Amino acid sequence: MNLQEAMENIRSIRKYKHQAVNEQDIRAIIEAAILAPSWKNAQEPRYRIIRSPEMLQKVRETLPAFNQKNVQDAPVLIVTSIVKNRAGFDRNGTPDNELGNGWGYYDCGLSSMNLLLKAQELGLSTLVMGIRDADMLQEILQIPAEEAVVSVIGLGYGDIEPDMPKRKTVDEVSLFY
Repeated sequence: MNLQEAMENIRSIRKYKHQAVNEQDIRAIIEAAILAPSWKNAQEPRYRIIRSPEMLQKVRETLPAFNQKNVQDAPVLIVTSIVKNRAGFDRNGTPDNELGNGWGYYDCGLSSMNLLLKAQELGLSTLVMGIRDADMLQEILQIPAEEAVVSVIGLGYGDIEPDMPKRKTVDEVSLFY
């Protein structure tokens, strides 16, 4: 599968098969995420890979009911976070611009897109969820205060093949100068 095919075929999947994902594929997906560019090469995104049934249940409970249902059969959940005060900051901790930690979140988005596309290439499906109880996740996963939780990503083999939602055109989203 080439990049164009991956971009055209990727979907947010809300139903998964009862099928394990091998560790080699998970590692390849995280390695792809690591390749994404980041502010001054800060490399601040972090990933917690949830696979044990007990931890999957605990992490699912941090999600609203509709997302708990969406990933009830996902064999892997990935919790993304960023190391705060790294991207968008000088080494002395002074913000480089008005966005501050906004650059860390931006970098996490870049990394997450690589993660999603690699999963697609490997025949896996994903669902990125931003509605979650970050405090509860920090407690359950012992995420240090120096990090901010960004998302929970469901990962597994999709059990549905939804159509592509309608997309805006280039002219609807762009201004040429």
